[in-house]
Amino acid sequence: MAFPIKVCSVCSEEFELRPDKPGFANRCPACSEQEPAPGVTKSENATQRNSNKELNQERKKAMRDLLYRKDR
Repeated sequence: MAFPIKVCSVCSEEFELRPDKPGFANRCPACSEQEPAPGVTKSENATQRNSNKELNQERKKAMRDLLYRKDR
């Protein structure tokens, strides 16, 4: 059985869509390898984590204030 021929959405190259192909179904194996692995994040130091935590708290507060305002 022949595998379907697809065109890569990134580089416009044709490739065979195989069941064991890693990555996205609309990208060739070469373009799929360039993507960072899911779940892999860069490491952050303590000050970056703390500032991100503070920003997230401010975002939550702003959303809460917008959603539950009493002056409607």
